[in-house]
Amino acid sequence: MTARSGNILGFLACAALLGYAYYAQYVMHLEPCPLCIFQRIGVFALGVAFLLGAIANAKSKGRYVIACLVGLAALVTVGIAGKHVYIQSLPAGSVPSCGASLDFMMKIFSVSEVIKKVLSGSGECAQITWRLLGLSMPGWVLIAAAFLGAFGLWVNLRRPVPAPR
Repeated sequence: MTARSGNILGFLACAALLGYAYYAQYVMHLEPCPLCIFQRIGVFALGVAFLLGAIANAKSKGRYVIACLVGLAALVTVGIAGKHVYIQSLPAGSVPSCGASLDFMMKIFSVSEVIKKVLSGSGECAQITWRLLGLSMPGWVLIAAAFLGAFGLWVNLRRPVPAPR
């Protein structure tokens, strides 16, 4: 597998994840909480990093830059999904009450305040409305982002296989 084909595969996986998230929202009517929206942004950033890697098809140092972008996007997404899984695992009485909607907060607060408030989590982030094999959607996002991050690092940091003679 070449770096370009690996990056295309990573991009398509991110597109599929986002596609399912929108399917869950608009067809299954599962409203995303603020942490879900942040995870979508992380998966989108991861997809953009893979797409840049596929388009640039960089050699040597450029592949290190792509690997860093993929790794950073994956780490941020894993961190947000991990926080979400943690909030969902808290006992019912210890979760903060539901806060304002993300749209409302973006109108009232600065971006840094919104990020701080969203990452602290609230009641709507603790609700589990979907499971697959016992894991909630943030659990699957955590696994997917960790896998895609590792895959992206492997694809972009490994030495290219020389062409057969």
